[in-house]
Amino acid sequence: MLIGEVSRRCGVSTRMLRHFDTLGLVSPTGRTTGGYREYSADDIRRLFHVESLRTLGLSLNEVKRALDGPDFAPADLVGDLIRHTRQRIAADEELLAKLERVDAASPAEWEDVLRIVALLRALESESAARRQQAILSQSGKASLPVEALVEAALAEEDPNVAGALHWSLARVAGHGLAHLAKGLDAEEVDVRRRATAAIAAVHTAEATVHLRRALDDPDAGIRGYAALALGSRGNIDSIPALLEMVVDGRRDVEAAEVLGLLTTIACPAEDIVEALQRELDHADDAPTRLRITQALAEIPGTAARTALGRLTDDGDRTIASTAAAIVSAQDRGRSPLR
Repeated sequence: MLIGEVSRRCGVSTRMLRHFDTLGLVSPTGRTTGGYREYSADDIRRLFHVESLRTLGLSLNEVKRALDGPDFAPADLVGDLIRHTRQRIAADEELLAKLERVDAASPAEWEDVLRIVALLRALESESAARRQQAILSQSGKASLPVEALVEAALAEEDPNVAGALHWSLARVAGHGLAHLAKGLDAEEVDVRRRATAAIAAVHTAEATVHLRRALDDPDAGIRGYAALALGSRGNIDSIPALLEMVVDGRRDVEAAEVLGLLTTIACPAEDIVEALQRELDHADDAPTRLRITQALAEIPGTAARTALGRLTDDGDRTIASTAAAIVSAQDRGRSPLR
């Protein structure tokens, strides 16, 4: 079979067939009387073997070694091809993810595309300062790759960078909340904490819904993040968690301040005082009782004042003197314990 017919039947260009011949990969075993290449049935069979191996991603040199090398180990080469293919797929998937993030930001101009790509690259930087600077440098009118920012927020360990990410996500009016909320279901406690902190920076009704769910998290720190945010928005569902924070001594000063705020916007002061009194009655260690006494100083109104008055006669001298100092400061018209 002459080279032209081989080309037509096998789908390999005559130029490539000549290249195969030059490399010694597929050389016609015969010549016509006119000197033209003539391929035998074995030559055609070898050509099919070459093309089959090329479809696996082998180079021509690798194909020749596979067909002619006496010590060739197919399993080794196939294993290498698998690893290389997985690496290529991973790289393609990474590129696809970046393209989708750029597309999701709806860039209007090439300048927007370049800016978004620069931000995505900066988010991958090992330098916390560079990550923070890249986030804070985004203008207020710029389109942002929200999913990328959410992914970064759920993974960020540096508190300064995390704060910048929270600010950036808050700017987009909660568009990333659905993705952040998925972080609340993560197995890793750190991821759930980061998700809660990021959601707390967004002041929308949807954010409030997600924060209420975080109040049921088994981690006390996560419940605290959610309670402080919800309480500052006037949500009374936060009260049990805030009381827990006072009793346990976790950000108890902040929790007491939020409890005081709630009495001015959402809950009668008497209810908060009653709840603190119950905790006080059940507490059997001095540090806990002292924290509850100090928390009463943040609650406005006569109910808290009455409770503090009773504590001035407490058997624990530290608690009695603390309550007396609070009452005295209130009488003088200044903030107690400041």
